[in-house]
Amino acid sequence: MNKKGFIGRRNFIRQSATLAAGISIIPRHVLGRGFIAPSDQLTKGIIGVGGMGRVHIGYPDTRLVAVCDVDKTHVAAAEKAAGQKIKTFHDFHELIALPEVDIVHIATPPHWHALMSIAAAKAGKDIWCEKPMTRTIGEGLRVKEAMQQNKRMFRLNTWFRFRDTFYGMNTTVKPIKKLVESGLLGWPLTVTVSKATGFDWKFYWIGKTDLSEQPIPPELDYDRWLGPAPYKPYHPHRVHGTFRGYWDYDGGGLGDMGQHYMDPIQYFLGKDDTSPVKVEVDAEQQHFDACGTFRKITYTYADGCKIILDGESKDASTPYIEGPKGKLFAGFQSTIPNLMEKIAAMPDPEPQMTDFVESVKTRIPFALNEVNGFRSCTLINMGKIALQLGRNLEFDPQKMQFIQDDAANRMINPPMRGPWHL
Repeated sequence: MNKKGFIGRRNFIRQSATLAAGISIIPRHVLGRGFIAPSDQLTKGIIGVGGMGRVHIGYPDTRLVAVCDVDKTHVAAAEKAAGQKIKTFHDFHELIALPEVDIVHIATPPHWHALMSIAAAKAGKDIWCEKPMTRTIGEGLRVKEAMQQNKRMFRLNTWFRFRDTFYGMNTTVKPIKKLVESGLLGWPLTVTVSKATGFDWKFYWIGKTDLSEQPIPPELDYDRWLGPAPYKPYHPHRVHGTFRGYWDYDGGGLGDMGQHYMDPIQYFLGKDDTSPVKVEVDAEQQHFDACGTFRKITYTYADGCKIILDGESKDASTPYIEGPKGKLFAGFQSTIPNLMEKIAAMPDPEPQMTDFVESVKTRIPFALNEVNGFRSCTLINMGKIALQLGRNLEFDPQKMQFIQDDAANRMINPPMRGPWHL
């Protein structure tokens, strides 16, 4: 079993601990439960308040000071939900320019994530970004560079690598990682994501292929909503709650749920510093505009590990993880006898920074940040490219390029609609 990823993470934790030791910040809990010093409460601004942005209007130890949206009805709803006086904007540049904003929360469709994250980083803000991290591989690389060049803290909003019951497994990821690292299942491993193992690909996120142009509602700035995406005539199915069904803005069920499902796999397989070398697709030919579904997508790493995205889920007996020495099924059932007792005796995985407010204060990178988040988002974007082209692809995870496939490589950095550019 390749331990390179595990060793790298140990070095990261040691370096982070050294950094934290040199910062004189008094944690809130030291001052007494319930006490919030003025300097202890961070401020935030939210860009995109039509859905998840409004859900996250309040989170602990922060104060909302501003929101931005291109739809006036969303702004009005956010103002009402905030229950206090806040600043409101139509142009996100104005929000990120506010000196009183510490954290910028980006809750727009994914085609805006990279531009807004990079602009916020250059403005000296820390960023909380909804998933998927970016719509393309090239955008992900630029976001990673911007965070590191501007020394910003970045959180990607999927959390299953560090908390909450992990879908159909009836457990957090922690014991799964302990099991994988123990070698009890053997190596290499195959992980299958399907309804049989508790995952729902949300295939209702498919686009329509017969859209006719509709009048643009007066409350919506559709041109700004499109932003860097190619111009397409307005139809309500393209925007707001159903935008995920179109390649220009997201990637269907894969774009919506892929990072939730695959980031924890990347974590427990120790793949935070690499990507697969091959992606294979079994699907109907995709429409050029509207996302469709897939029967199966298979990712293969250089060491033989595989991730299989099973869209059909015909076999209810499919194990979640299978290795040469054993299997792990939904509900944390296994072919390994006395598994729970064995796992209890194993060392815990190394600690993670799981509080973004503390991450901002101490400058210790969050558990899911621009580096490992870029790699798990790359899984999604590799799959999307293979689906759209309708063929299997080979990939170089160091050069971040497809091998001998010019069309696939052009999709790593597709052009943006003017005047937008990275």
